[in-house]
Amino acid sequence: MKLTKEDVLNFIPHRDPFLFIDSVEEIIYPEGVNPETVSDFKDMIGGESISHFKVKEDLKVLEGHFPGNPILPGVVQIEMMAQGSTFINYDVVQNYAKNNPTDVDVALLGCDRSRFRKPVVPGMDLVIKSKLTKVRGNFVSYACQIFNNDELISQADILASHRYKSE
Repeated sequence: MKLTKEDVLNFIPHRDPFLFIDSVEEIIYPEGVNPETVSDFKDMIGGESISHFKVKEDLKVLEGHFPGNPILPGVVQIEMMAQGSTFINYDVVQNYAKNNPTDVDVALLGCDRSRFRKPVVPGMDLVIKSKLTKVRGNFVSYACQIFNNDELISQADILASHRYKSE
């Protein structure tokens, strides 16, 4: 495992009940990219992250969606994909921060081509796969998928903004 729950909490501002990443299993770098020196989002085009989330019975959002038949809402799955995608740039941010006291402000701007193929229910171990597909200034695009037992559950293309903010 590359990043633990503690690492996740140190990198993104989300907290329960709106944190949907338990760990980051792997960050896959584009060919020729050195994780110890990469400091530009554009260098990570083609990079991927693989994150994990266990859907627990007591997940707050399941109390109301739906009582007696809990199903994880599609909007939460979109958020899960957005949260997982930010970890592609984990080393970019860490390396930039070595020389520049900073934090990253990330905002979800949109999603396209979302599909929800199977219901997500308590007990599922989800694998969130994201790939950075485009960087244009502060705007970044990701192709994301969620799997359970190697079966595609949902997918979406995510658009976000990533901006450094000085402390």
